Amino acid sequence: MRHFDLCVIGTGSGNSIIDERFDHLDVAIVEMGTFGGTCLNVGCIPSKMLVYLADLAASTIQANRLGVELDLQGIRWRDIQERIFGRIDPQAANGRAYRQESHNVTVFDERARFVGPRELDVAAAETITADRIVIAAGSRPMVPDLPGLGSVRFHTSDTVMRLLELPQSMIIIGGGYIAAEFAHVFSAFGTAVTVLNRSDVLLGTEDADVAKRFTQLLSRRVDVRLNSSVERVEDTGDGGVRVHIKGSEEESEPLDGEVLLVATGRTPNGDTLDLARGGIDVDDDGLIMVDSYQRTSADGVFALGDVSSRQQLKHIANSDARVVQHNLLHPESMISSDRRFIPRAVFSMPQVASVGLTEAEAAERGIDYVVSVQDYGETASGWAMEDTDHFVKVIADARSKLLIGAHVVGPQASSLIQPLIHAMSFEQAAPEVARRQYWIHPAMTEVIENALLGVSD
Repeated sequence: MRHFDLCVIGTGSGNSIIDERFDHLDVAIVEMGTFGGTCLNVGCIPSKMLVYLADLAASTIQANRLGVELDLQGIRWRDIQERIFGRIDPQAANGRAYRQESHNVTVFDERARFVGPRELDVAAAETITADRIVIAAGSRPMVPDLPGLGSVRFHTSDTVMRLLELPQSMIIIGGGYIAAEFAHVFSAFGTAVTVLNRSDVLLGTEDADVAKRFTQLLSRRVDVRLNSSVERVEDTGDGGVRVHIKGSEEESEPLDGEVLLVATGRTPNGDTLDLARGGIDVDDDGLIMVDSYQRTSADGVFALGDVSSRQQLKHIANSDARVVQHNLLHPESMISSDRRFIPRAVFSMPQVASVGLTEAEAAERGIDYVVSVQDYGETASGWAMEDTDHFVKVIADARSKLLIGAHVVGPQASSLIQPLIHAMSFEQAAPEVARRQYWIHPAMTEVIENALLGVSD
């Protein structure tokens, strides 16, 4: 049985913990999947490379409306894949090679399971122990128990980007951010996309006004079926799938598609680790329970990222990793994670970004609040775009004018929201943010300025 000073399970954000300050330690890294984690290999990076190209492809619609004659000549799917994965796959391989060549790091390409406190089975005949362990094992696509699903070929976000051919048609089950992003990507590339969602809006966790508007706008380009549940799935006999659905009133005609994408969320990988044998507690949803220092219930064991966070976001995992790194290096002066104002974004068309409370959540908490809504089209940039669809919504405490929520639906939403995140994080009131700085005219950021001024009035 080999003993290590430190063991890190997972090579996404967990891999960033180990720098030159750990050179004096004997370190083990355990990777159960592809080196580099979800974001690099099957998540943020490749999907946003696709989204960028989808944005270009879809821009022809707006251009033609405004008098610029553009045609989409075609999509070179293989070229796109070679560009994306020709860059990503070497990154994963190089990351593994770098760690394998490190003098103080041992890499285990095995599935890890706890067999006791700070004791791991990492291979059929090998068990290791460590003074301290960091669990950064991430998450995986959630696959619902749908009748017939196991008998057909289907894809998840882990596999759909590596399709050998661009499909003519695709059925997407789900209505969250993964479904929204891939619906945009494949519809922009010419695939006939149908989205099946159980509720009455897409992006149902967003502010109600944003979710409603997003659903309306995506429905212009995609066949969106709301209040629709899947009854069963079957093979069409020619390699495609047939989905039998039931709407809010009665069973609808079955849908046939060349490709089925299951995009119903992700589940933490903690259930693969035999956590109980390591003395590590989880909640009812399988998330590892951690304190503000990212410590688990087991002495000397930390956890970070998707395996312990209800919001499965890369920027949370990165922040967690910095906290864990500091606390490993400075156990006598630990720092805490800050979970107050966590932003998120959906890279569809339109983009959606948000931080803080929705209006419904503010009302449920009994907060005395004010709302300001600013349309893109009421600014110079929005006017130039002839924008009639998109808006910014900010929610502030009625007395202090401190922001408690911000929501953007429209172009550049993921960037436009940053000044509002800044204001909330540094407790700057809306009038102060609006008036104590210059806002470039006629930049898109004026929509943020005007939304803040609406709070100030």
